[in-house]
Amino acid sequence: MGEERGTGRRALITGITSQDGAYLASLLLEKGYRVTGTLRPGGTSLAQAWRLREMGLLGRVTTVTVDLTDGRAVSWLMDDHLPDEIYHLAAHSSVHSSFHIPAETFASNAVATTNLLETVRTRCPDTRFYHASTSEMFGEAPEVPQTETTLFRPRSPYAVAKVAAHQMTTLYRIAYGLFCVNGILFNHESPLRGPEFVTAKIVRSLTRWRAGEQSSPMALGRLDARRDWGFAGDYVQGMWSMLQADRADDYLLSTGRTWSVRDFVSLTAQTLDIRLHWQGTGAGETAIDLDSGRICVAVDPGLFRPAEVGELRGDSRKARERLGWSPTVELPAVIAMMVKAEQARNTDPVRE
Repeated sequence: MGEERGTGRRALITGITSQDGAYLASLLLEKGYRVTGTLRPGGTSLAQAWRLREMGLLGRVTTVTVDLTDGRAVSWLMDDHLPDEIYHLAAHSSVHSSFHIPAETFASNAVATTNLLETVRTRCPDTRFYHASTSEMFGEAPEVPQTETTLFRPRSPYAVAKVAAHQMTTLYRIAYGLFCVNGILFNHESPLRGPEFVTAKIVRSLTRWRAGEQSSPMALGRLDARRDWGFAGDYVQGMWSMLQADRADDYLLSTGRTWSVRDFVSLTAQTLDIRLHWQGTGAGETAIDLDSGRICVAVDPGLFRPAEVGELRGDSRKARERLGWSPTVELPAVIAMMVKAEQARNTDPVRE
């Protein structure tokens, strides 16, 4: 592990208004960085900034709107801000919707990453570059748990695009000697998770059910899918540590434990004191709220992915040994945080 780099350094976070972007910005500010973050064109400032507002970061970071798929715009961005470190988090990150917009997903994830790497190579080759890879790249992996050397078998347009971006980052490290790293992050949650993700959907729906604000059953896809879930606050610490290392390399961050979507529902229900009874199997499975006798969860086959991924579980031994990183918050505690935050939101902010 290398020495911590000095206070006053300049960091650029693409996708700063994302869950990870907000937690990372908070961490870097605590360490004395000057932080600039990118916003995507077309969204309203209110819609994009709700996480920054909840984290108390508005006014503490500089934001700039830029289309990362436009190479010239990326060059101008770099010339204007000359970052010491780049954390590339911006991406089209919904696996489900990537099946409906595969070309847009590829451009947002692979082309944007290439533009950033090429600009670093030509304009600021001493800048350290972090790319946010994903466990979804493993798909139906030939081994469990997965490591940094496990073969990628992507099963969605999102995962395919991320594999391309991952490999391009590796290529620029090898071919040009740039300090470029890939962080292969397994699923990680927080109170800042967007409602388009199934975890936030589960927390929001069951919280509203418990409060009597929702009467229709929550529709979910495959309940048997198993994921390695951690806490976003832990994982951004790992991102930062990767760019402080003595040499560039790729690292996997995970807890090493998996839970099914059904488990996530049950843990959320327990946190809310909802007594569930599961019945049926497959596409006909439902969960009954025993106190009301009504169905509160139902499987909807229309939410199944065209190509499903069964289990993703990571082995983060390399990051633990070389970076001194380890997860500190287990899934039940993460869910409790998410439920508490949802209950505290008397009026929902505009969220994307």
